[in-house]
Amino acid sequence: MVKRKARPHFIVFNDETGDIEEEEIPPLFPRLRMRQSVDELLENSGQGGREVPSLDVEQLPSPSFACFLCPYFPLSLAAMKSTCFTAGSTNVASQTRAARPVCGVVPTQSCQSSRSAFLSGAPLEKSLSAKPIQAVTRAQATICASVAMEAGLQIPHGGKLSDLMVADADKAAVIAGATSTMEISDRNACDVELLSVGGFSPLEGFMNEEDYNTVVQDAKMVDGTIFGLPIVFDTNNEETSVGDKILLTYNGQNLAVLTVESKWTPDKPLECLKCYGTSQLEHPAVQMVSMERGKYYLGGKIQGLEIPTRVFPCATPREVRSTLPPGEDVVAFQCRNPIHRAHYELFTRALDADNVGDGAVCLVHPTCGPTQSDDIPGIVRFHTYEKLKEEANNPKLRWAYLPYSMHMAGPREAIQHMIIRKNYGCTHFIIGRDMAGSKSSVTGEDFYGAYEAQDYAAEMAPALNMQTVPSLNIVYTEEKGYVTADIAKAEDLHTLKLSGTKFRQMLRSGEDIPEWFAFKSVVKVLKEEMNL
Repeated sequence: MVKRKARPHFIVFNDETGDIEEEEIPPLFPRLRMRQSVDELLENSGQGGREVPSLDVEQLPSPSFACFLCPYFPLSLAAMKSTCFTAGSTNVASQTRAARPVCGVVPTQSCQSSRSAFLSGAPLEKSLSAKPIQAVTRAQATICASVAMEAGLQIPHGGKLSDLMVADADKAAVIAGATSTMEISDRNACDVELLSVGGFSPLEGFMNEEDYNTVVQDAKMVDGTIFGLPIVFDTNNEETSVGDKILLTYNGQNLAVLTVESKWTPDKPLECLKCYGTSQLEHPAVQMVSMERGKYYLGGKIQGLEIPTRVFPCATPREVRSTLPPGEDVVAFQCRNPIHRAHYELFTRALDADNVGDGAVCLVHPTCGPTQSDDIPGIVRFHTYEKLKEEANNPKLRWAYLPYSMHMAGPREAIQHMIIRKNYGCTHFIIGRDMAGSKSSVTGEDFYGAYEAQDYAAEMAPALNMQTVPSLNIVYTEEKGYVTADIAKAEDLHTLKLSGTKFRQMLRSGEDIPEWFAFKSVVKVLKEEMNL
């Protein structure tokens, strides 16, 4: 049994004693982390325990799920007692970190409140209610938090889940308003789909030049919203200009209308160097940017019309969220290859990590869009996943498929995956060794260090309101089956190994694949559908 860490605490105003008190966070909020205790806050503020301290916004944790965090506004107790804010229909859980509520006081400022607005002194909207804040007791504060959480799920990136799909009744008019038509690539179709359904929330279209430049340079948009990689639309069309409305088609479907807000010639070598760590053509994404993408990039809002018809279904963020248990941690597992036994051990054991709650589930969320040229086709991978899903029949697992185009960008792509899975409702993300890594097509050397993605993801996780779960080094032993490598070494167990290259060779030659390495059902699909 994994020992769980003690729950962190929240702060409430006790109307009976007039004191600010620390309470254990209820099970609904397992992800909330306080950086300072009440005593430390009051001591550091020098207010003698009767004044609410003022904190630098930059010191605050990433957005949390409670509406009664420690007092982040420089208000006195008297001011707190005489002023009341109400939640209304606002989901306080999606407030930006600059618009934090105080001790059970729930601001009504819109979920779109920006940090700059607060720092510039913009006031919070006051309730018309004359009910004093002292009425917010411990019990009421807990109820208040439940309302603020709404469905008890992860906050979408940027505070809202985008839905760019046009209502059926309006689609004909949107199509009629298009000034040109453009057939798009497989990669662009994946991006259009994720934009339309909210996978790239809070984006409402392809990034404009200013956001593109800042994401390339600093992995942040102009407003500070984090993105690991730029989301852009490319073209070679010289005639396209700002103001055009382009009907984007794909395999006979009308996917969306893009209203062009900016058009520019990107500095592709710089983009590759900053995003992929190299501008060498030996990197698969550098080849994609330089040899597949067009001369120009277009930015602008899109209006979604249809979802691409695929041989594998891709549930939307809202659909996936509807399957998740409220108030529980959701651990995401990303992969782009068939799942073998070591993978299964890895993501099921992740549910026992110290920073994962007891009632957590794992979302197995493979990428089924374009990847590297030598990867197993998406439809084949999909069939292996479906077979394993049926065979495992594990109630702690959720399965869905992601229409995402891999860049093999290592650390930057790890952040991109975290953001996407956050929008699908995940609170934790498993970071594997050399995640989204790639090798030189010339020398075969790795472009990234084994733990670069893990380190960068751990650094960025607090700002993303996510937690990382580094993947365990799982090995198979003759004596005890699958154990962690440190246990195998400490107990001098005999380990068995089979490389991916050797596995593929055995498949092609018709040799039997050991069951300790791969599921028989998965091997059967691979042999049948790849004619091996």
